[in-house]
Amino acid sequence: MVNHTKITKSIALDQYGIKNAKVHYQLSSDQLHDTILEKGQGKESSTGAIAIQTGEFTGRSPKDRFIVKDAITEDKVWWGNINIPFDSDQFQSLYDKVTNYLSEKEVFVRDAYACADQDYKLNIRVINEYPWSNMFAHNMFLRPTEAELENFTPEWTIVNAPGFMADPEKDGTRQHNFAILDFTRKIALIGGTGYTGEIKKGIFSALNFILPVFKNTLPMHCSANVGKDGDTAIFFGLSGTGKTTLSADPERKLIGDDEHGWTKDNTIFNFEGGCYAKVIDLTEEKEPDIFNAIKRGAILENVVMNDKGEVDFEDTSITQNTRVSYPIYHINDIQEPSIGKNPKNIFFLTADAFGVLPPISKLTPGQAAYHFISGYTAKVAGTEAGITEPVTNFSACYGAPFMPLHPTKYAEMLSKKMQDAGVTVWLVNTGWTGGPYGVGKRMALKYTRAMITAAMDGSLEAANKDNYHIHSVFGVKQPRVCPNVPTEVLSPRKTWNNDEGYYKTAYKLAQAFKDNFSKFEDIANDEILAGAPNTK
Repeated sequence: MVNHTKITKSIALDQYGIKNAKVHYQLSSDQLHDTILEKGQGKESSTGAIAIQTGEFTGRSPKDRFIVKDAITEDKVWWGNINIPFDSDQFQSLYDKVTNYLSEKEVFVRDAYACADQDYKLNIRVINEYPWSNMFAHNMFLRPTEAELENFTPEWTIVNAPGFMADPEKDGTRQHNFAILDFTRKIALIGGTGYTGEIKKGIFSALNFILPVFKNTLPMHCSANVGKDGDTAIFFGLSGTGKTTLSADPERKLIGDDEHGWTKDNTIFNFEGGCYAKVIDLTEEKEPDIFNAIKRGAILENVVMNDKGEVDFEDTSITQNTRVSYPIYHINDIQEPSIGKNPKNIFFLTADAFGVLPPISKLTPGQAAYHFISGYTAKVAGTEAGITEPVTNFSACYGAPFMPLHPTKYAEMLSKKMQDAGVTVWLVNTGWTGGPYGVGKRMALKYTRAMITAAMDGSLEAANKDNYHIHSVFGVKQPRVCPNVPTEVLSPRKTWNNDEGYYKTAYKLAQAFKDNFSKFEDIANDEILAGAPNTK
């Protein structure tokens, strides 16, 4: 539902150390749209969406993400290259510099919340230097009603100053940009980068600590939808694997496209109030829901437009990571509120650029835990500088950059919930078939959709029963037939027409899985270890 509340309330920011600022509080999407245009910070597309450039950074900067090491986090966070410790006193010093920088400036403030389930609701105050960052917060967080705003008390604060540049030698950062979480002060401090994804991922990372540690609830980097019979499906996957696309199903209602919680009562709830979708090569034919959501109220990031405001979705001259954010009500078939029950199927999505994983396969509980901890996909040539052939990309729990705890903590919680709920887990390869990247071709979206539909309605299981083929390298159950999918598509080996080349590549990928998992072997039980692929 669109929130057209008219806000007359005003607030001061002195309590945050921001003095004499001109505060724009709770501006509507239309007001922000017009402000962005007036300031020359964006352009209007032919469909009415606002298009902005995020500047130097067009994606997240994982090496510049920090967590303050203090009494709350010291013994719980999995410290290392993903969760980099930051000194509490240095945080305070840097925070003071940022708030001083924002003092006497024009700032945009928004009260919002995360978590659609009222039992887990997290009130957030977002303080932005730029109007388009505030519009992003309007789209991506849940929007309080006017009545809720009357007595709104923020629990967490996001201070976002893209124009502030840190001094690494004095401020303890790696370079001039930073995104720092402080669980004692309950602040997400972001500076030196205009990439809006840092705003939502900051709160996602906070919830990935808060929910399992204090609420016995599993946070998940996944999309989710619900069927007409009330069955919920969950889609895990790294960027580019089809998480957003495949959950936007015209036959099912969307719960959310990126971040969810799974409660002890088997309820699935969305953290967010919007969607943040990749738009590279977007077409109305392939992804009508996302395409039609790009209208007034949406923000296009780092796309190329012509003089008429028409977007060239194939143009990646600025970045491969072109994006759109829009409020969830831009999608027609949504679940209101964004909560589902009765989880029945989980899909692990991977874009296997080596072309060896089956397009769909059924996993045992041990295999499910193994693949969840592994979090595999592949990068292909052109996605990053220096990549000329497929490269394995493992991200624990399909979201390691946002997971403050050790991956096995989340895996143990997921395994228990899967068993308690009787969930079926499927591994889906949305990547290459007929050979690796450069030889084969990308799996047709219509076939992937048909396989997922068959898995959810039970026809895939009914068609195969005890007749699954056990993959000789990965040990997964590979269906021999699937409604509305050509039989030859289901066997990756057959699509290659080169058995020697197929098995050589399959064993190479299996070894990469084993090498990556070596750092988890000492804490994985026998069932999980049995889920590993064969390497000989």
